[in-house]
Amino acid sequence: MSLRFHTLTGAGLEAALDDLAALRIAVFREWPYLYDGDLAYERHYMASYRDNPRAILVGAFDRDRLVGAATGTPMQDHADDFAAAFAGTGHDLSDIFYCAESVLLPGYRGQGAGHAFFDAREAHARALGHRFSAFCGVIRPDDHPLRPADYRPLDVFWRKRGYAPLPGVVAQFTWKDLDQPEAARHPLQFWMRRL
Repeated sequence: MSLRFHTLTGAGLEAALDDLAALRIAVFREWPYLYDGDLAYERHYMASYRDNPRAILVGAFDRDRLVGAATGTPMQDHADDFAAAFAGTGHDLSDIFYCAESVLLPGYRGQGAGHAFFDAREAHARALGHRFSAFCGVIRPDDHPLRPADYRPLDVFWRKRGYAPLPGVVAQFTWKDLDQPEAARHPLQFWMRRL
């Protein structure tokens, strides 16, 4: 399978919103996120990228089918969500570009999409004048009952890209896990690299 990568903006992004929403719901249902998402929330969330001229959305396509996507925006656009996590670190949010999510259907993994997603977002971040690139990943206990026996964390891949965890820089987000009756807060560890 040969993947094509395109940056989606404006009308192209608008036309892909339902596919993007369905893709996020499908991929984030997997470990470690276990996200029990809904289409209405996802469409609303993705529209924030459509409406932000500094945002980037990179789509991975198999022919005309969207099979993966990665997004990013300046960190200061997420100040309400992340200011508390970065308080006292000495990092100015205006220096940081936030690589939000990277989602890819399982059958397309291992073909370089992860690198393509980071390459495109890091180039965009540099073009906007940011000095750092960061993302966050959910923290789950090793003994979680839904953790697959063959799960391999992406830490090695992220470290090869130059990212390292920021000690104590943890965001909190609320969503409903598949195996839980109600939404709960989840910790997400920030990783960062200099561009």
